[in-house]
Amino acid sequence: MGAQEAAVRLTGIVKRFGTFTANDRIDVLVRPGTVHAVVGENGAGKSTLMKVLAGEERPDEGTVEVEGVAHDFRSPRQAQQAGVGIVHQHFLLAGALRVWENVVLADEPGSAWRIDAAAARRRVGELASANGFDVDPDAFVSDLGVGDRQRVEILKVLWREARVIILDEPTAVLVPSEATALFASIRALTARGASVVFISHKLDEVLAFADDITVIRAGRVVGRTTAAETTPRELAGLMVEVAMPTVEPRSTPPGDDVVLAVEGLTVGRPGERPLVDDLSLTVRRGEVVGVAGVEGNGQSELLAALLGRVEHTGSVSLGGRVIDDLPTRERRALGLAYIPEDRHRDGVVLDLSLAENAALGYQGRAPIRRGWWFSRSAATAAAAEIIRRFDVRGGTPSTRARALSGGNQQKFIIGRELGSDPTVLVAAHPTRGVDVGAQSAVWRELVEARDAGLGTLLVSADLDELLALSDRLLVMYGGRVVAELDPRHVTALDLGEHMTGAHAPATGGAS
Repeated sequence: MGAQEAAVRLTGIVKRFGTFTANDRIDVLVRPGTVHAVVGENGAGKSTLMKVLAGEERPDEGTVEVEGVAHDFRSPRQAQQAGVGIVHQHFLLAGALRVWENVVLADEPGSAWRIDAAAARRRVGELASANGFDVDPDAFVSDLGVGDRQRVEILKVLWREARVIILDEPTAVLVPSEATALFASIRALTARGASVVFISHKLDEVLAFADDITVIRAGRVVGRTTAAETTPRELAGLMVEVAMPTVEPRSTPPGDDVVLAVEGLTVGRPGERPLVDDLSLTVRRGEVVGVAGVEGNGQSELLAALLGRVEHTGSVSLGGRVIDDLPTRERRALGLAYIPEDRHRDGVVLDLSLAENAALGYQGRAPIRRGWWFSRSAATAAAAEIIRRFDVRGGTPSTRARALSGGNQQKFIIGRELGSDPTVLVAAHPTRGVDVGAQSAVWRELVEARDAGLGTLLVSADLDELLALSDRLLVMYGGRVVAELDPRHVTALDLGEHMTGAHAPATGGAS
């Protein structure tokens, strides 16, 4: 294939950060009008490579060609002008602005003195309609679900006339039906000549939607294949040389003691439909209770209520003690651990060291606190143990959290929370954005903690994860628990039907 026949040709890309080589002479060719997946374990160099293509990082060596033209991008703006756009895993949207305002921001039509708002709104609506995106241009982004926010991010790229679209973990927060709809829209883009490059850890979707696959390990390309030529197991072996994650049937039943009880929980403003509506549930010692639901059906508000972050009616008890009047810090001191939905907002402070992040939430407890003093040596030791036990790559206790890949940040958070000897773990999407090897390790740690008596409330968009780890499955729809299912006797399809309201909702809560 000649250079002019390639939408993207990366040749000999080298990118170093100090003594660490993130990309080591990587070659990638993306054919026009195709979907090209880049897969690999956390820290393999995928995101760095995509940032080089998007103009966010400059390579130390190698060349970047777009549609046969060599470029030396010095900024994302230059990459956009060449037809390259990137949609990051963590959305960059202003919730207080409308959809059309977010799409055109910094590229508004009109003069330097006056934005042509009518033209902008009309063109965004036409762009959404042409690409099969059912998004209201006048809707406020704060009112949108995560699937629609993903589409708004893609519209931002299309507004700037991108012909090469990079998607970083595009379905990390989507349920299967939303992911299928997203990829249908992506196929419509490629049918009109666009090329799509996407990073993913979900090997089933890679095989279902990608035309070509490049596998990266430790900064180098270790395999090139197509969906027809490989299997999930073979891909996983190329990525991390570990088996696909599995969970053996448990040999002992959960305990009888209730460690978390929620009774009649309601969250919402007076006069409006509750976001959580008279919800009840229990978690027993050594039990994993899964919570499934399409994003926006009250899961986030349930988590916030358990952490003491929103006002509510009803009650929450931890180990038999009502904790409704306790602040978050005191709830954690009683043994409530938390893996948050958004690791950057609630999990780590990016500009603090890993030692300092290891102390977050536990700075008032021994050994981090010694008398009146904060023990830096204890925090450093805690961080070192998390790094060792959870194979957190790319850092030492003195490394800033920002320097880690997203998956390694997630592993660090999970290690910190499980290492606190909790009574109850509230885990929101614990393996979001981690590779298959890390997923296997996280599942193993959660199972070991379960067998040691930890009660876990698991909220996840990954149906395979819910079915593998849960002892009981609760389905949330419209702020209520509408079904309690046995994961041993339910399929992902049946679970999805409950999640989308296809089954008649039950009344009341769940035990």
